[in-house]
Amino acid sequence: MTDWSSALYLKFERERTRAARDLLSRLPAFEPRTVYDLGCGPGNSTELLAATFPDAEIVGVDYSDDMLAAARKRVSGAAFVRQGIEDWRPSQDADLIFANAALQFVADHDRLMPRLASYLAKGGWLAVQMPHNIHEISHALMRMVAADGPWADRLVPIAKTRPVIGSIEDYYRLLAPASAFFEIWQTTYVHPLDGSKGIVDWFEGSGLRPFLEPLNPWEREAFLARYERELAAAYSMQPDGKVLLRYPRLFFIGRR
Repeated sequence: MTDWSSALYLKFERERTRAARDLLSRLPAFEPRTVYDLGCGPGNSTELLAATFPDAEIVGVDYSDDMLAAARKRVSGAAFVRQGIEDWRPSQDADLIFANAALQFVADHDRLMPRLASYLAKGGWLAVQMPHNIHEISHALMRMVAADGPWADRLVPIAKTRPVIGSIEDYYRLLAPASAFFEIWQTTYVHPLDGSKGIVDWFEGSGLRPFLEPLNPWEREAFLARYERELAAAYSMQPDGKVLLRYPRLFFIGRR
């Protein structure tokens, strides 16, 4: 798989960072010693954590070289580790494990979430945000285009095997019984974007990546053009030329 692009991701930095701010704001005032930012990406969430907890040891974890290079430039006082979340284990118990828009790419949440909680020090916090948009039009059209083209034999299996996040009830069942405190909620953000091309640009740096990876350059161009046409037919243009992208996100925080 080719590397992530920090430039593509940061094209919508303000919108993507808003959810990280909202997640961080729900944590109580406390002074953690060790903070891990899982799937830290280009460091926008790490920067928030470093500003909020200036005395903590901040460690960003990501497997993308491009993302980590951007994060190191952005947050010089943090440490960064190149590793996938599937294999990650902290060197010491964590006071805060923060995962903003990262765990949706990791399979088997029934095992993942209790494992992450087990890495917390007593009184430590797990804070998670994940896009919960698998049923949105934007994602339904991804799957439709994947299944309807010369690439179908390669892309349909990907659509069927992509990790799917659970329900609110699933995460409550997994984490609440063993937590001293647990809170879960969902927020639907609405992002005004520059037409259907704006939606393509948004997901080209995130949700479209698994579909684009197996395609050659000409196929990618054809896939994106077809996806953009379907989006244009499905999303109403506003008087100012914008389209409104609904973006539900699932949040939870828990204390050990």
